[in-house]
Amino acid sequence: MPTRHDIRNVAIVAHVDHGKTTIVDAMLKQAGAFAAHQHLDDRMMDSNDLEREKGITILAKNTAVKYHPKDGGAPITINIIDTPGHADFGGEVERGLSMVDAVVLLVDASEGPLPQTRFVLRKALQANMPVILCINKTDRPDSRIDEVVNDTYDLFLDLDATEEQIEFPIVYACGRDGIASLTKPEDGTVPADSDSLEPFFSTILEHVPAPVYDDEAPLQAHVTNLDADNFLGRIALLRVEQGELRKGQTVTWIKRDGSQSNVRITELMMTEALTRKPAEVAGPGDICAVAGIPDIMIGETLADTENPIALPLISVDEPAISMTIGTNTSPMVGRGGSGKGADAKSAVKDRKVTARQVKDRLDRELIGNVSLRVLETERPDAWEVQGRGELALAILVEQMRREGFELTIGKPQVVTQEIDGKVHEPVERMTVDVPEEHMGAVTQLMGVRKGRMDNMSNHGSGWVRMEFVVPSRGLIGFRTEFLTNTRGTGIAHSIHEGHEPWFGQLVTRNNGSLVADRAGSVTPFAMINLQERGVLFTEPGTEVYEGMIVGENSRSDDMDVNITKEKKLTNMRAASADNTENVVPPRKLSLEQSLEFCRDDECVEVTPEAVRIRKVVLDQKDRSRTASRAKSAK
Repeated sequence: MPTRHDIRNVAIVAHVDHGKTTIVDAMLKQAGAFAAHQHLDDRMMDSNDLEREKGITILAKNTAVKYHPKDGGAPITINIIDTPGHADFGGEVERGLSMVDAVVLLVDASEGPLPQTRFVLRKALQANMPVILCINKTDRPDSRIDEVVNDTYDLFLDLDATEEQIEFPIVYACGRDGIASLTKPEDGTVPADSDSLEPFFSTILEHVPAPVYDDEAPLQAHVTNLDADNFLGRIALLRVEQGELRKGQTVTWIKRDGSQSNVRITELMMTEALTRKPAEVAGPGDICAVAGIPDIMIGETLADTENPIALPLISVDEPAISMTIGTNTSPMVGRGGSGKGADAKSAVKDRKVTARQVKDRLDRELIGNVSLRVLETERPDAWEVQGRGELALAILVEQMRREGFELTIGKPQVVTQEIDGKVHEPVERMTVDVPEEHMGAVTQLMGVRKGRMDNMSNHGSGWVRMEFVVPSRGLIGFRTEFLTNTRGTGIAHSIHEGHEPWFGQLVTRNNGSLVADRAGSVTPFAMINLQERGVLFTEPGTEVYEGMIVGENSRSDDMDVNITKEKKLTNMRAASADNTENVVPPRKLSLEQSLEFCRDDECVEVTPEAVRIRKVVLDQKDRSRTASRAKSAK
């Protein structure tokens, strides 16, 4: 069959923070993608604000480098897909793998293979793709290259890789310095026999198969991603499997439901470095972008008008976590961050507070996010949103908040399945790295959450690695407690491991809440009196309302408190007048921490300026009645 030797398509996959985006940066710079005078940021592929803030890749993106072989041959285009490293964005990885012919598996020279490494490798092996192993960060002082390579071989055997797949080439690299070598360096050193990524490029050309096609086959192009442009409208990213796609051509658009219609390609673009440039034709194996089809979706096919043949839809794993997202129903809806009404009129104009606006935004998210589902609920102003993990859903809420939406978010729940008449819940494989002295605390923490230890290893460096199988339900609210118990030194990563029978009741939060019993402004006098009752979340001067949670109680039950109480002044000098008391700084909770903190009868109010935790039922008397009815029912 004919082969296109001028192109290679490869995805770079790895665990979080193992250096994918950094090594792609170095490849772009060394392939001459930028002019000498251009100012370049670090992690150029992480173009999203949230990606830069959190230091993780959220969306799979493609770039292309023109590599000029050292032997003087014709330049070769290498299309690179930079995929996320976090398990919650697994849908992006699955989508990215549908565009390529091989993967580069990046593994940290110290941390070795971690849960997400297992996940992305399993997907690549299932697709029968060749793998190139790149041991990155060889210059880390605690690197252990031989052990990491052996661990990776064990992982391949564990995932039932074929003999051809296990015979993978190994590249040793320091992505930050842009240096790679085929010779193993000493632990903790940069490869000495190279000063560039040349060995990495040549390994890609040698081991990534060039696209193969059939001369006689009709056009087939697979939609793998979507983008938008202010002038061109919706842009579909395609991989051309067979035939040629031309600007101005009329093609058959085969939709997800099997229906077909003829459409015209108004614009055709190809990626060069980080920009898209107009092109006239795209051939087999090319990754291109087309405009002119306003309602096209991921997984659909563009085919030949005379002989339309659909390609298989992209399949992704089932969602594991759900949360209810609805309009803001608190007394402060549409008001500024302080809650004061001075800017109320101007604030409401810019805010998106209606059910229609929230629903339209969730529908827009479904277009580009293949692993998300939105279901109707009993209420017309709230929807159940299902996703792969808590972080993925929190990222969606954070994006909506920055766009001006005001929302009420319910406590995250797990998505159960009924198998053979029994309820099954999602479980995760959690890998924990902790110093030896914190081993007991972590084991105890996992025991409460019904975690089952599967494996434990000691590297002899004072650190222990433990593997647990734990219900996804038990990991909601786990990270905050874990970091507290390990004094911030522990590292924990988890990956979806399937479904197991319901584990029974879990009690993960022992402390109750301090709930404001009236509306008003927080006073230092009231805070000083309440400090010994628990940990407070609000600062002096913050506007609160009845039913808003202002702190964590030191006991297990909820307590209604007056945090707006003022000190009564008299004209008598008190004996304690010269005594000063300090307000303990409140604990500031992020969006993720607020979602973790919630109990079943609590929810989170999210506005562009503030994140507040509140009771679902705000009225104190109504809550008391409900509680007494529940007690009498028992």
